[in-house]
Amino acid sequence: MLQSACRTIRARGFQRNGGWFSEVQNPMLKRPQTFRLAQSQIFSCPGLSNQNMFSSASQKEASSPTLPTPKLVRKQLWEFYFSTGRGANALFEAIDLDENGKIDAEELKSVMRDVLEIEGEKVDPREIMPYAWNRLEQRALQDKAYDIKTFKQWLIAATKMSADQRNKNLMRWFQQHPSTGLCAQDATLPEFYSWNEETMSQSLRRMQYAVRGEVVMRADKLESEGREILYTNIGNPHQVGQAPITFYRQVLALCDLPADVGVDHPKVEEMFPTDVIARAREMRNIIGPSGTGAYTHSQGLLGFREHVAQHIKQRDGYPSYPGNIFLTNGASSAIAMVLQGLLASNRDAVMIPIPQYPIYSALIAKMGGRQIGYELDEGLNWAVTREELTKKLRKAQKEGLTVKALAVINPGNPSGNVMTHCDLQVVVEFCAENGIVLLADEVYQTNVYADGAEFVSAKKVALDSKQNILQLISFHSTSKGLIGECGRRGGYMELHHIDPYVQSQLYKLASSELCSGVVGQIMTSLMVRPPSPMDPSYELFDKEQTYIYDGLKERSQKLVEGLNAIPGITCVPAEGAMYAFPKVEVPQGAIDRANELGTTPDNLYALSLLEETGICVVPASGFGQAKGRVGFRTTFLHPDTLKAIDVFAKHHEKFVKEYS
Repeated sequence: MLQSACRTIRARGFQRNGGWFSEVQNPMLKRPQTFRLAQSQIFSCPGLSNQNMFSSASQKEASSPTLPTPKLVRKQLWEFYFSTGRGANALFEAIDLDENGKIDAEELKSVMRDVLEIEGEKVDPREIMPYAWNRLEQRALQDKAYDIKTFKQWLIAATKMSADQRNKNLMRWFQQHPSTGLCAQDATLPEFYSWNEETMSQSLRRMQYAVRGEVVMRADKLESEGREILYTNIGNPHQVGQAPITFYRQVLALCDLPADVGVDHPKVEEMFPTDVIARAREMRNIIGPSGTGAYTHSQGLLGFREHVAQHIKQRDGYPSYPGNIFLTNGASSAIAMVLQGLLASNRDAVMIPIPQYPIYSALIAKMGGRQIGYELDEGLNWAVTREELTKKLRKAQKEGLTVKALAVINPGNPSGNVMTHCDLQVVVEFCAENGIVLLADEVYQTNVYADGAEFVSAKKVALDSKQNILQLISFHSTSKGLIGECGRRGGYMELHHIDPYVQSQLYKLASSELCSGVVGQIMTSLMVRPPSPMDPSYELFDKEQTYIYDGLKERSQKLVEGLNAIPGITCVPAEGAMYAFPKVEVPQGAIDRANELGTTPDNLYALSLLEETGICVVPASGFGQAKGRVGFRTTFLHPDTLKAIDVFAKHHEKFVKEYS
């Protein structure tokens, strides 16, 4: 039946104003790419079934399919592009009906108003794509049309999470970056590349990762020119002076060194504590005679996974099983694996907190899924309510989306909040009742500073509250905490109540990447099995760890206090993690200037802060935030963070005066 309908569509054309128009009248019908894509999207559209594809007015009408209108085709192609970053050419052709290779800006405005409708209700495009819409209106005023190249550029802007990062700027900063190195630029380079900005993956073009975005690349350029830069943009502890913990590095060294110059050296006990030597020998036995240079089991070495499972059992009071543990290259690669397994169609969605860590929005965009932001309430210390979760789920369902998973970050990044048992129970119950897989990002679980606050895992809350049907995956990493070994790329995920078939497919996915780095696996085992109080290394270990923790705690409190003392800046207390996420009041002139530049007020403010003071922060818009809010994220890792408070204040005063 569907095949017959498709043939009829191709033969007879789309329905326009209640009648039919032919291929001669509609050149789009001669474009097979448009039709193949439109067919696949329209016939998979919720509510469009075999039954309602046929008119019931008469027996004669029932023999002819009720064909999709151009408006419906465009809407479905837009939805497809919005999810996947694919189909831009087909969407262009569906709008360019006179086949002249141009789309008038006013026509595009009309089309976008149509495709953004939800069940017949008009949506203000300025709410959905403020910066892209501003560019479109400017082009309409200039009476400029879009060709396929400029149309694709506009689509990127219209579907990105934030206007902070422009790809042309990214290319310039990349080429100028001091660590990029020399790229070939001689006369032998081709004049035309078949793989170019139009033909490459548009999902990759749309993907954004604000933590290493335009502001940071500009900072690197300034530093290469001799400017002193205070990097507070990323949670990279060792980069900003945090010392490595001796015990971890000693064990790593003995695991890597050949035995005859390491654990079996006759003077090894003169160089290393006995517990370090014993731990290294134990780990070398787990690794086997091939050593750290060989591939391991794709899930990670069993002995190390047993260490992780034992740690989780001790932490939560409930069993954990090594077969449910995957050792991964940090938490990010684990999150990517899970999202790849979850997102099966362009209508699959993941609920993510707003503000969020941009790895989620970046990966979802790259993999062709939808992100549904649920807003954390800044006035409630970044808590989330059941009402907010339900509202966003219902909205997604109304739009024909299937919410497959929900991500929670605890302690919060960038918000710095620490969720209570009750906070987590709200999320756990919501996910269990709606069949949503909970993704618990718990990489900052040892970074808790506020008096009375404590980390509690999502798994413990689920089992405490008897939510035995919850599907849960938890993530942890050696990059954060008090370890800060970001470059080791160690981490794990634990699967809890996940379909065994799905788990086997995730193993297949892990197998395709062979295994995570062995040094990262070693570091993960060390993270969950530090020296005990009776061990020779413990005194130094405890001293080093306490020094790091006390410094973070002091800076977290004093930074927030200092920011709140600046007129026009407010900041919720940073109870945990490594970040403060202040809100900044800016004059209307700054907002107008940002609109003129096609960027966000946050980005304008962050670039001004960098140029004026050398402080590198991340614009808050890169993490998502409430409408109308302006701010930034800063770490408090650097020992000089507190010295920067006065600099923040002077810059803010100057910025406000400049744009008032």
